Amino acid sequence: MAKHNKTKKYGSLFMATALLTGLLAGCGTDDSGSSSSSGSGNTAGETIKIGANLELSGAVGSYGSSINDGAKLAIDEINASGGIDGKQIEYIPIDNKSETAEATSAAIKLAEQEKVVAMLAPATSGNSVATVQIANNHKVPMVTGSGTAPNVTVNDDGTVNEYAFRTCFIDPFQGTVAANFATNELGAKNVAIFADNASDYAKGLAASFKETITANGGTVVTEEAYVAKDVDFKSQLTNIKGKNPDFIFIPGYYEEVGIIVKQAREAGITAPLMGADGWDSPKLIELAGEDALNNTFITNHYSSEDPDAKIQDFVKAFNDKYSQAPNAFHALGYDSIYFIVDAIKRVDGDVTSEAVQKQLASTKDLSLVTGTFTVDENHNPVKSATVLEFVDGKQQFNSKVNP
Repeated sequence: MAKHNKTKKYGSLFMATALLTGLLAGCGTDDSGSSSSSGSGNTAGETIKIGANLELSGAVGSYGSSINDGAKLAIDEINASGGIDGKQIEYIPIDNKSETAEATSAAIKLAEQEKVVAMLAPATSGNSVATVQIANNHKVPMVTGSGTAPNVTVNDDGTVNEYAFRTCFIDPFQGTVAANFATNELGAKNVAIFADNASDYAKGLAASFKETITANGGTVVTEEAYVAKDVDFKSQLTNIKGKNPDFIFIPGYYEEVGIIVKQAREAGITAPLMGADGWDSPKLIELAGEDALNNTFITNHYSSEDPDAKIQDFVKAFNDKYSQAPNAFHALGYDSIYFIVDAIKRVDGDVTSEAVQKQLASTKDLSLVTGTFTVDENHNPVKSATVLEFVDGKQQFNSKVNP
């Protein structure tokens, strides 16, 4: 069992990698939850329009729905306190159904028809990457709360996507934190990696984890792979067990990870298991079972058990509205709205989407629930990461890691 309530400094690894985004187009969209009204360009009128392109249903609907709930709480608070310079925020969410084609269509609708001044980008890295060129072409800033792949904001040639931002840290940082935690807190020496080899998210995490664990003197004794929608992982887990690792890193999303954890424990694997923010869903506990999740850890963006006063105020407000404790996706949705609103408030003159972009890029020392951050040259926030531990089906705050 790891020690609790400590803060460590590990070097953050903010790397810019991979994937040239082509021009994307689409038409038609599911406008579930959206409101339609005439606009006059991407400029604030009687209301200030902020859109959201989220996975409200489909394979990762838990992520987008959580971000949406956090965003709605933030907007309710801001509107109740007078809005922005007396103008109310008009929030326009669209369900992208966890599908790339729907995500591109939603981005086009928000930019062209709804004429929002900014939008929440999809929850997943893949869907966020699919909408980047639309944001750039229409000059409408997009902010993803949980798209952690580096190529959301930076192309493979090193150029920055001017209109793409995020409130989450990036995958390489999470992989580095996990490797340092495995080495320094759990004493891991021989580790296994079990990753989704079709996911940019999982591959990015696995690569940074492997680099750091090796630099720390550890050995990767085996690497196994799976793909999304797989349900039988027994063969790979048998191979992993045969290598007798003292730690297993499993970057991926909760749908597969929940089953992997369950089958790993059934196979007699007792080693600590660790992942990242993709594990963070109530459905993980349903799929894996409370007992199987004991001795597992994740890197995440915040903990509702963190004693910080700002976090506890948010937890209370969220619980008052939704009668549940907020997870990291709730917090990131909440912070993403306050990030956008802070930028809007700093605009000198007309609130255009281009003016909002400039203020987002110049954000410095903004105090939010998931940390105080400054936007770096790659449009990534420099902020802390949190390590959480599952104990009897509940997440417990373990430690905070500063960049």
